Amino acid sequence: MELFPFLANAGPAGDIHPALILPFGLLLLLIAVMPLTPDRLKHLWERYHPHVALALAALVGGFYLVRLPGGAATLGHTAHEYFSFIALVGSLYVVAGGIHIRVKGEATPRDNVVLLLIGAVLANFIGTTGASMVLIRPFIRMNKIRISAYHVVFFIFIVSNCGGSLTPIGDPPLFLGYLRGVPFFWLTEHVVGIWFAVIGALLAVFYAYDRHGFGRAPKRIQAEIAAPDTFRFEGGVNVLFLLAVIGAVFLPERFFLREIVMLGAAVGSYFSTPKSVHAANEFGFGPIREVAFLFVGIFVTMMPALGYLEAHGQEFGFERPMQYYTATGSLSAVLDNAPTYVNFLKLAEVGAAAKAPEAFAAAGADERAVMRELLAREPALVIAVSLGAVFFGAMTYIGNGPNFMVKAIADAAGVRTPSFFGYILRFSLPVLLPILLLAGWIFL
Repeated sequence: MELFPFLANAGPAGDIHPALILPFGLLLLLIAVMPLTPDRLKHLWERYHPHVALALAALVGGFYLVRLPGGAATLGHTAHEYFSFIALVGSLYVVAGGIHIRVKGEATPRDNVVLLLIGAVLANFIGTTGASMVLIRPFIRMNKIRISAYHVVFFIFIVSNCGGSLTPIGDPPLFLGYLRGVPFFWLTEHVVGIWFAVIGALLAVFYAYDRHGFGRAPKRIQAEIAAPDTFRFEGGVNVLFLLAVIGAVFLPERFFLREIVMLGAAVGSYFSTPKSVHAANEFGFGPIREVAFLFVGIFVTMMPALGYLEAHGQEFGFERPMQYYTATGSLSAVLDNAPTYVNFLKLAEVGAAAKAPEAFAAAGADERAVMRELLAREPALVIAVSLGAVFFGAMTYIGNGPNFMVKAIADAAGVRTPSFFGYILRFSLPVLLPILLLAGWIFL
């Protein structure tokens, strides 16, 4: 007797029954709700969330292996993506943990705006993950007297997501576009205007928040904050390891060469960094362990959601850039934004090919030739998909890899960060979403 009769006749890996998406939804619900429960349940979740994530991953992964034709290949591809993801995030976490920017004094609202702007620019050279891991600890220390939830949230908005939309290095989906034929500086040329608008708007709102918080501080604290700052940089050898990790992104995919170089840099960094620097950073493996377990569950359980999108996405009838922007963004807020980007880019190619079948037929199976046609005929669609994938990753803690890492580091430092729903209801929906929609309406 079939335990799940509605899945008895499952077809190819792309023919996904919506019921298979339930484990993914359950995992997201647990991540959102459990930290809000009474202490006893919350402590149980903190202790057993790795077991829950692995169990749900095993349920979906086992079904793909046993019941879906081609499921083993899909699972293997997902495992490779996860390994690449955790190698990048983990190595950057370890290397950044060996860099200590010692700050004396406190940051004014203007200082904070300058640091966030530097982080937004830096994200395009070392990636949103690299910029986040390097700067989040100094940012917390700079604001240690009056650190609040909004500091962490706007750091995620600006440095961990929106800032890295100008180059393929900035965010993983853009790098996938580069591998498929989008020229390296194409996005820089086409989206710099909307980048300035979004980053400028977010910095302006942050300054209003921070100015209000600064004004409420006692005069004694304001005087201490206004005192001259001094900076000291420690762990300089890790700059070389950081460059090695970023450079590894451009290595061939064969034989896991990228991941080996990244992990090698992490090992070299860990053992060459003085213990005093790790102690000053309060470095530990707890945050990356939490991310590793939760995201193995997310990567595997989201396979049915992505498969369903790939099989049925064309039924949505998208034509205008704003539709691609909001649709890509909506899914990037809760799914991994790299495969979401690839699927909607494919939808854009199919739509463009329907309008000019002869031109795309001439390109054949040459991926780069197809991309050249798409960029020439429908550049606005590529811009919309790219920005939707990057910008909207800031809508939730799980929308982009560094988001959860920043939250975990902030939690470990004793910062009261918003809950999953608090992040969305207090900041994403009332602050971020209107800015992103207005920018899309003006520029797209």
